Amino acid sequence: MKSMPRALILLFVLSAMTMLFVTKCGLNIDSQVEHLNLPHAQGIKSRELFSAVMEESEKKHQAVVDELNAKILQLENRLHELKSHSKNVTEKEKYHLYNTTSSLFDQLKNFTPDYFKTKLQAAEILHGIEMKSEYEVFPFTRFTANRIFLVDPGLGKRVVEKPIGLKKKEINEVIQFAINILNKDLLNSVQSKRYTSFDFIEGIYRTEPTSGSHYELYFTDIKGNSGNYSKVVVMRPFGPLVEVQSTIKDTSKQWINLILPLSKRLDSFKQFMIRFIKTCILKDKQVYLSVVYFGNEGLNEVKNMMKNTMRKYNFKNLKLITVNEKFSRGRGLQVGALNWKGEDVVMFMCDVDIVFTLEFLERCRVNSEKQKRVYYPIVFSLYNPKVVYSLQDLLLPPEKDQLVISKDTGFWRDFGYGMTCQYRSDFLAVKGFDEHITGWGGEDVFLYQKYVRSSYIVIRATDPGIFHLWHTKHCDPSLSSDQYRSCIRSKALNEASHAQLGLLAFKDEVDIHRSFKNKWSGETTTHNVSKQAKI
Repeated sequence: MKSMPRALILLFVLSAMTMLFVTKCGLNIDSQVEHLNLPHAQGIKSRELFSAVMEESEKKHQAVVDELNAKILQLENRLHELKSHSKNVTEKEKYHLYNTTSSLFDQLKNFTPDYFKTKLQAAEILHGIEMKSEYEVFPFTRFTANRIFLVDPGLGKRVVEKPIGLKKKEINEVIQFAINILNKDLLNSVQSKRYTSFDFIEGIYRTEPTSGSHYELYFTDIKGNSGNYSKVVVMRPFGPLVEVQSTIKDTSKQWINLILPLSKRLDSFKQFMIRFIKTCILKDKQVYLSVVYFGNEGLNEVKNMMKNTMRKYNFKNLKLITVNEKFSRGRGLQVGALNWKGEDVVMFMCDVDIVFTLEFLERCRVNSEKQKRVYYPIVFSLYNPKVVYSLQDLLLPPEKDQLVISKDTGFWRDFGYGMTCQYRSDFLAVKGFDEHITGWGGEDVFLYQKYVRSSYIVIRATDPGIFHLWHTKHCDPSLSSDQYRSCIRSKALNEASHAQLGLLAFKDEVDIHRSFKNKWSGETTTHNVSKQAKI
């Protein structure tokens, strides 16, 4: 009985709360109706009021959508205008590009299946080809899905590397192409399992200059037969030669601003000036020299050398820029570039130990193109001449006779990016060097990476007209770990070839053989003399 009053009380509270809720909702609807300037809600059903509110809300939302669509249209029109008025591509260039592309497509129409069959038959894929010597054989490079075992890596690269960029794209495309071939053969088979990239084991490839790229890929046998492998041979044949572009490059009026960062090294600078006079002042005559000198030690001697050169040869295109800071190559090149006051010019970023020829200066001009191309020559770096010539029992020749490209005299410095030719405007467009780098190395790699990651064409090629002279190298212990390791590595590679370092390592054995040979030669001579005397 006592529970009845409690139930009545709870029922009453619930009813009161419901009335309050309904009353509140009704008031909200009334306020929205008033906002819509509709007649008072008396006599109108709640459903009709709600529909009217939703209709007005939809109108507001539609107005916002229309406004946003109008803004999007404006932005699209603006983007179209910017593309049309792009400074990098003139109407003339567009016309030339269109003609070039059309010409390429016209030539590609001549590529027939018979042409590629001829290429396949000429290649050493399905059958062997007689060759004149062992040097004509093109070796294969072995690869897996995530490793390439390089057959010709170059001095500064690893013998095994992870495929990145275009190499990775090529390998993935070839593997997938082979998988599609294998699965195509299984279409009419009762075998339910299909080949995937996980079934790929390894492959080999090589590129023959006249026929194309030859691939052989091996997969596990998905049928589960022990000792069986699925092999796929594919080829990416080369097409016939096609004309892409034919232009004239005029270098007759193109000046070069040679920027040389320097600190002390007076003897080296003296030799550099002798070479600069012979090559640039007396022959080329269109090279401006900007020397950026760090510190005060040796500054007066450098000033006097440059003044005497200007006076003797009546050559005014020399400039000395002084920086009272600790030496930083990147900082020096940045200062030299910013100090140029004339019109846009090709900059040759150089070192005091570099020897270059007239042919290199022309390549510097030809391979640099404003807003399009920068030139990064691969320099031939000379070994320690005392090691090179002493091992051959030869006297040390003059510097000009040491400039010989051979495996015994030096190597292509494929890991060096310090020597470069590029327009000043392009250098400033990528914001130049990282001036926070101090000491040895690093700054040239960062600049090179900026161009690689941009829309510029980077011309990276061996150049037989530029040499890096050997000099003693000191690696500062205060350098960062990466810089110090790079310095030590460069120091080791610069000293001598692998074979020459081996001869130095086994010098004692070589000396024993030499003394034995000399002794044997002396005994033979004595024996011959005695024999002649008897006759």
